[in-house]
Amino acid sequence: MTQYRLTAPERLVTTVKLPASKSISNRALIIYALSGCKVLPDNLSDCDDTEVMIRALSEHPQTIDIGAAGTSMRFMTAFLAATANGEHVITGTERMKHRPIKILVEALRYLGADIQYVGEEGFPPLRIVGRHLQGGYLEIEGNVSSQYISALLMIGPMLDKGLTLRLNGEIISRPYIDLTLCTMREFGAEADWISVDTIEVKPKPYAPTSYYIENDWSAASYWYEMVALSKDRDAEVKLEGLMDGSKQGDSSVRYIFSLLGVKTTFKSKRPGVPTTVTLKKSGHMVPRLEYDFGNSPDLAQTFVVACCALGVPFHFIGLQTLKIKETDRIAALKTEMAKLGYDLVDTNDSELSWDGSISQPTSLPSPTTIDTYDDHRMALAFAPLCQRREIVINQPQVVSKSYPRFWEDLQEAGFKVEG
Repeated sequence: MTQYRLTAPERLVTTVKLPASKSISNRALIIYALSGCKVLPDNLSDCDDTEVMIRALSEHPQTIDIGAAGTSMRFMTAFLAATANGEHVITGTERMKHRPIKILVEALRYLGADIQYVGEEGFPPLRIVGRHLQGGYLEIEGNVSSQYISALLMIGPMLDKGLTLRLNGEIISRPYIDLTLCTMREFGAEADWISVDTIEVKPKPYAPTSYYIENDWSAASYWYEMVALSKDRDAEVKLEGLMDGSKQGDSSVRYIFSLLGVKTTFKSKRPGVPTTVTLKKSGHMVPRLEYDFGNSPDLAQTFVVACCALGVPFHFIGLQTLKIKETDRIAALKTEMAKLGYDLVDTNDSELSWDGSISQPTSLPSPTTIDTYDDHRMALAFAPLCQRREIVINQPQVVSKSYPRFWEDLQEAGFKVEG
């Protein structure tokens, strides 16, 4: 098993060119394919999830193996169902074969799709025969993965009757839905909310256009964590390629980390223009943090680790989708934080809390080895912890799923990364 032992520098002063947004890249690729555009978007992400989608869309193999890319599985399922380009089987890793997809399959079947389960009912692999779909009116629950909703919305312009999608009950991850709608409109689609719970997509085809993808606010979150946990009072990190007023849901990281002592300054506030963001310590931190991560669940691991390391008790809600990610992230966080003496409490499969106490701090092994469970965000969220204690990261290569250059960026910032 590959391991990296991490050692932090005494001073943290660095400039980082963040990777392009995986979320926007994958949406843009689907829309590009549906629009018939032959030129790829500018500044595409180079992560694993985006690479598998590029291969699938360009090569059209009969069997499409998307590996561990959950976004690609959901988006490609809808894409293949709504395009008349033959029969395909879409599959992935063993973990992917245990990640539910029944809600999306049933929704697509309701719209007329021909999809069959190859193995266990409700899970990949899937056999899909592409066809023109009628579309129309559809209802699904609003508290499901936003990737299901986005997958349906993106094929909406290609449906004969368009798509009117009503989301019942609580709507989670709304910023990801808005990101999808915004990207669709950039390509000429007529798609928007027509009420608080209903979205209408007109049957108007996409128009090919050039498109630039901004850099990733999710990747920025780990550098915010670096600054928050650094013992260097003058720590300064400059992040290139972010935008003020970004549609990415994880751009909320700047507001949440302001509560944990990190100040954000934009070099330029021109909307839609990439700029440099500077992170510094503010010297002010809340004594306790309560937050609803329903709109930004991918930030949860970062804030669990940061709060524990900073000694800030917390209560986080809106975590229901964490159990069906690359791993059961609630269980993984509880297990790995317990190694460090932090006993987390989970409630209702959607909440995590910590009361501020540390158990058996004198008996902790040094360094502490962190397992990553084939989950990129476990490696990324725990790496900044090396500024507070010696740690070893197992399977560090998992970061390639969203941030392939992470370890190189750490080394350029003065961290020792020893294999």
